[in-house]
Amino acid sequence: MKILVFSLLAIGTLALSSCKENKEQKSTTETSMQHDMSMMSDSSSMGDMPMDEKVTVIDAKKTSANLTELYSHYTHLTFALSGDDDKEAVNTAKGILEALPKINKKGFSAEQKKEYAELESSIKEHAQHIADNAGNIDHQREHLDLMSEDFYDLLKDFGTSKTVYKIFCPMYNDNKGAFWLSDSREIKNPYYGKKMASCGEVQEEIK
Repeated sequence: MKILVFSLLAIGTLALSSCKENKEQKSTTETSMQHDMSMMSDSSSMGDMPMDEKVTVIDAKKTSANLTELYSHYTHLTFALSGDDDKEAVNTAKGILEALPKINKKGFSAEQKKEYAELESSIKEHAQHIADNAGNIDHQREHLDLMSEDFYDLLKDFGTSKTVYKIFCPMYNDNKGAFWLSDSREIKNPYYGKKMASCGEVQEEIK
């Protein structure tokens, strides 16, 4: 009888000990899981940051130049090409050619005058190609690609009166990609037009 009692006591002690260990292990595991979940949450929140947080923001240099009219013709050109309208692209390219000589360069330094002259010459060349190629929208788009690089440098170095978005299309030009500039985050792809109007993503903001 004593042996039976001792056996039962031993079994009870082992059960209590085992239960305690299980509780401790469970507590430790839960604490560890909570920590891991907290870390994952922090990491996830970084990975799921809003698009605004991932976009590079560039503060444009400010000068006395007023590029509003010139840039307005450029944005109308991108709208025309996004709508597959080669004839309207001709008109807006002519608007660019007319606006270029109107830029006030009096406040430019010698270095700025040289830089602007180079950009003006390049923009003029591409605008002329677009104006001369009604009916050849593919050629117009090739020159928009090159002209967009000039306008990017122009706004970045000579200022902009409002936020401008640099939008990148990764598929254009045999997947080499190309970008255009816009007043809006809305994607209206000028390189593919209605065929792939929404192809693109905001890369930078110029302020």
